Amino acid sequence: MTGTSHSTKPRFFYGYWIVAAAFFFALVFSGCGFYAFSLFVTPLQIDLGWGRGEIMTALSIFFLTSGISAPLVGRVVDRIGATRVMTAGALVAGTGFILLSMVTELWQFYASYLVTGMGMAATGIVSTTTVVSNWFEKKRGTAIGIMSAGLGAGGLILAPLIGGYLIPGLGWRTAFRVLAGFVWALVPVALLVIKTRPADMGLYPDGREGPEKDTADAVPAPVTAGLTPKMATASPVFWLIAVSFLAHGFSEISVLQNQVPYLEDTGYPVAMAAGVLGAVGLWSTIGKFAFGWLCDRLSAKYVCAIGLGLQLVGTLVLMNVSPESPGAVPWLYALIMGLGVGSWLPTMSMLVSTNFGLASYGTIFGMISFSQSIGGATGPLLAGYMYDTSGTYQQVFPMWIASYCVSLLSILLVRRPERPVI
Repeated sequence: MTGTSHSTKPRFFYGYWIVAAAFFFALVFSGCGFYAFSLFVTPLQIDLGWGRGEIMTALSIFFLTSGISAPLVGRVVDRIGATRVMTAGALVAGTGFILLSMVTELWQFYASYLVTGMGMAATGIVSTTTVVSNWFEKKRGTAIGIMSAGLGAGGLILAPLIGGYLIPGLGWRTAFRVLAGFVWALVPVALLVIKTRPADMGLYPDGREGPEKDTADAVPAPVTAGLTPKMATASPVFWLIAVSFLAHGFSEISVLQNQVPYLEDTGYPVAMAAGVLGAVGLWSTIGKFAFGWLCDRLSAKYVCAIGLGLQLVGTLVLMNVSPESPGAVPWLYALIMGLGVGSWLPTMSMLVSTNFGLASYGTIFGMISFSQSIGGATGPLLAGYMYDTSGTYQQVFPMWIASYCVSLLSILLVRRPERPVI
């Protein structure tokens, strides 16, 4: 009998495959969506004659579409699971990139990013963090950190590939088609690997062989304790987190999407500007793992505050880059900013799961993500039009810094709410 028991014990916890698949989704999500966008700005300006503010409007549409879709995506994932949602999202997002490769008019560009944004919302952080959070409890922060390191890896791997090879060598239209191929490659991963909960395979979180001692008679269940969305939105904690990530998205997305054009305007070659973007991705990858690990040891709000502080300092460094600056300064910016950028997803996920539970995690996380997307949509848009008006970013930097300060203050005011078991 003991031999039979040992033979049926899983030799490798399936949750690690979930983390690996989610890492790949995050890599493609960020590399093809977030990091790639800024690399297309100058080619589109040159080829189609659009202004920088007009182009950045598409990024605002992308983020608003993703943000508006996020709560719905979370609700559907909570109800029917992630596999079908992520598969459909990859198919839709890939189609959006094909449409982008064919645009000739500005309205077509906007409509294509509308399609892309809807697809990316279903493949992105709402779905992946929901799945990983379900599979891990004791080391949830570390698991989320490893998964979210894929976001930085997207910048590290795909940004130099797109900016240094695909666009210069094949042109921006073909580059968009290649991105469609990357996104469609997610379909078999979703179908073959993604399982929303351990209970779907008769397993328990963290690879446990059975329930905890205080729930010895329990069976794996798809829903755990936590607040409903209505309860969560009635708590001041929800709104403090939402405001913090709105202000954070306003600055972070805007800084990262404008750093390549800013460095080019300052006199740096496009290859170096793309390299700095890739370096931000590298340090972000390291930062996401580190901040996820910290979330298992410190309160998520303090870990988040550390990350916001690093981004604030990084923005100040970028603001002082000039043609006379030592060559190491842009790389110093990449180091500080990249580490800070690594904080947002692990801390957002842990703030939601520790304050509101997992019962409606996808829906609540989607609402917080929507708030961040509002900031991410308005920040680059406003910065782009301010640049078109003044021809400089010097009026934009103080706005970014003030927004980071609002985000930092809001997160420090968070106090964990009372959570009834439902």
